[in-house]
Order: sequence, then C-alpha cells, then structure tokens
Amino acid sequence: MQLNAPLDMHLHLRDGEMLHNIAHASATTFSGGLIMPNLVPPIQTKEAVIAYKNRILDAIGNEDFTPYMTLFFLPTYDKAFLSSMKAYITAIKLYPAGITTNSEGGVSGFDVETLRPTLEAMSQLDIPLCIHGETNGFVMDREAEFATIYERLATAFPKLKIIMEHITTKTSVALLDAYDNLYATITLHHLLITLDDVAGGMLQPHLFCKPIAKRPEDREALLKVALEAHPKVMFGSDSAPHPKDAKEACGCAAGVFTAPIALQVLTALFEKHHALNNLQAFVSTNAQNIYGITPIPKIVTLEKKNFTVPQTYNGVVPMYAGETLSYSIQGVSS
Repeated sequence: MQLNAPLDMHLHLRDGEMLHNIAHASATTFSGGLIMPNLVPPIQTKEAVIAYKNRILDAIGNEDFTPYMTLFFLPTYDKAFLSSMKAYITAIKLYPAGITTNSEGGVSGFDVETLRPTLEAMSQLDIPLCIHGETNGFVMDREAEFATIYERLATAFPKLKIIMEHITTKTSVALLDAYDNLYATITLHHLLITLDDVAGGMLQPHLFCKPIAKRPEDREALLKVALEAHPKVMFGSDSAPHPKDAKEACGCAAGVFTAPIALQVLTALFEKHHALNNLQAFVSTNAQNIYGITPIPKIVTLEKKNFTVPQTYNGVVPMYAGETLSYSIQGVSS
C-alpha cells in the first residue's frame, strides 16, 4: 500500500525539548501538517509565526516536511494585518476561552458583530478559520451545543471557509451537508474509541482527550464519512504529546499521541472496511483541495507486517503502546 504526500491537518508539535523529542514522529512519514498555535504565549504575531516555524524546521532536520502555520485568533486582527500575514500562514485557529490546553486567551462569547471585522477580512482574503467547537456545558454535550454557533457563523460569513476541528458527533457530521462553507477534520482516535474505552472500566489516561470520545452512534457517523472520503473531511490527528507523568497523574492532561502510528492504523482500519481506495483522499487529496495547498512529494509505503508499538517515544506514551499492529512502514521516498 502506497500513500502519496500524506497530510496531518491538525497537529501539536509543542516547543522546546518536547518539540525536538517528537517532531520527527510526524515529519518522517507526513509531507506536512497544520501546526496549532496554542503555545505559551500563543502565536499571534508575524515574528512569532516565523520564529516558531524556524524552530520546527530546526527540530526536524533534513526531513521533507512542511509546517503549515496558523495564528491564534483574536477579534482585533484587521485587514491590513491579515494581508501582511497571508504569505506566512495557512489558517487562523479560534479557541473558546479556557476550553482546552493553553486556550485561556480565546474567545468568550460568540457575538457575530464583535467578530465581524476580523471574519469579514478573513473572508475577503480567503484565509480559512479553524475552530475548536465546544461550549463549556456538560462534557458530553459541548460539541453538539456548539452546532448553533457553527450555523450562525456559516450563515453570517458565507464566503468564509470554516473547518470544524476534530469533530466527534453525528450532529457535526450532519452540518457538513447543510452548509457549503463548513468542513471538518477527524482524528484517528475518534474513529476507533468511545467514552467506554476511556472510562468504562479502568480509567485509560492515554485515551483522555478534548473533545472527549462520545457514543457508538457518533463514532459510526464519523467512520461513514471518513471511509467514504467525503470531500469535505480530512485527516487531522490532533496528536497531542504530554510527558508520561502529566498523563498518569491527578489532573490528567488531555491529548492522545498518535503521530508515530497514525498511517499504520488508518491503513488497517480502511482495509477492514474495504475502503483502501479512499484512504489517499482522506489523508491527502481532500486537504489539498480544501486548503489549496501543494505538499512536498513523499511516497510512504506500508506493508502488512506486524509492528509492536514502543512503550514510549522519548518519554511520551503513544496510543496502543506495547500492542502489535498489523501494518508497518516499509519505506519513505521523496
């Protein structure tokens, strides 16, 4: 099985030592990734974007990998500033305040008129808006409750390309066909697990994430659009590394680390459902069309050969640690 220029359109590479420890896990097998801006402090200026991109390139060394950079959304960005940023970024990421890791500086309330100047400018400049779509309500209902905000924004800014990040519910899936300008990323782990896998027996901290895994019927809705490679969905791992002691602790950090195993597990999953012919679109072609990007050529060859997942990658525990997968990476060529 060969994949051409696989892309991860929702990726956390962190910074500092963690960046150097885990960046290769993505850069080795992916042609590029959409890099999340929720560092401390968040990425909000041209200088910060350029500096972070350079740190990423330094961390990956000679790997052929494009970091597609993003800005942390502020409602005060004007058209002049955004025009100056267009050559440096691929999208802008909006976080509701306090809803996930390092999102305290996000948006409080979603008054359309308050957001209009920035979102109109983004529409005119064709800069996509990525949104972590959750309210601060009951944890299982947060994404579904956010649907009305997606509808409001999609209606108020019909020319704005809006990407619903890491969708987890059948409610979000239904929005894809209801609004022309709504798109979505889907993670590996949300195609595989439900809340029962996280907390139905012994608590599994390395499967705890935000948005939290939902019900079986939600997973089935995600699987359907992913396996058919619906043209408005694309792979975004939301691979989110945390040190082992931050996951196996009181106050467990949210995030699932899937970067080293994503392509192997996706290949097995699509094969199981007789959908291997659609995997290329899900992991690359759709993202190219949605974002208008041309990735670095990279051919990843996978073979049906058992691969035992390491217990850790430089201190970060991956999904399926210690377990045996049915596919391995045979080779990567540019």
